Amino acid sequence: MNYLILSLFLLGTMPAPGNPLPTSARFQEVAGRVSPQLRQEVAAAGLRFGAPIFIRIFKESRELEVWIQSPSGPFRRFKTYAIAAHSGSLGPKLREGDGQAPEGFYSVAAKQMNPRSRFHLSFNLGFPNAFDRAHGRTGSFLMVHGNRVSIGCYAMTDARIEEIYTLAHAALQNGQASFQVHCFPFRMTPKRLANLGEKEKHWQAFWQNLKEGYDHFERTKKPPKVIAKGKHYRFADQ
Repeated sequence: MNYLILSLFLLGTMPAPGNPLPTSARFQEVAGRVSPQLRQEVAAAGLRFGAPIFIRIFKESRELEVWIQSPSGPFRRFKTYAIAAHSGSLGPKLREGDGQAPEGFYSVAAKQMNPRSRFHLSFNLGFPNAFDRAHGRTGSFLMVHGNRVSIGCYAMTDARIEEIYTLAHAALQNGQASFQVHCFPFRMTPKRLANLGEKEKHWQAFWQNLKEGYDHFERTKKPPKVIAKGKHYRFADQ
């Protein structure tokens, strides 16, 4: 696979023909109940309901941020949701069954949305991506979902996933080919990286690579183009 196609796969800007956005009676009920208030909150923030979204996850502080693209182009943080549960410790997922939640750069397209999840509503992060596979990492069905229990996923509670899923569904329905989800161990500040514990130092090089993508977004407020080149992530402007 050439780097252009690989970057489109990782970034999620390559459409998936034949994969319409799924729905269900459950989601229709949720959308009818949740959308009116969400629309008001999005408008009050000076943003548009259905505009492209971007998600960041931070394990250490148990936070999931939803960003929405502003009319002028950069993304603005709409809301931060508390993560109810994620299993494992800081560090990437390595193999099927290790109980770890992923760290890295993922994208979610229509086919990864699950409005019939046994955990209320969910979307599949797309683990393993090309970077994970280059490192021999294995796993499947790593989700952001409802409920309060997790084995390798990010559990948000039913009420929170209803809002997150509705925002994601609206963005995809309005033409966003897919949305990026960046999963970090913590906020990638120089101070935090300079104060790693002994066990954490094993992942220092990997986390420094993640920090490049973190810094790119912090600087531009636009999700970067993500490319897996060899065993490293590379980043560029859209």
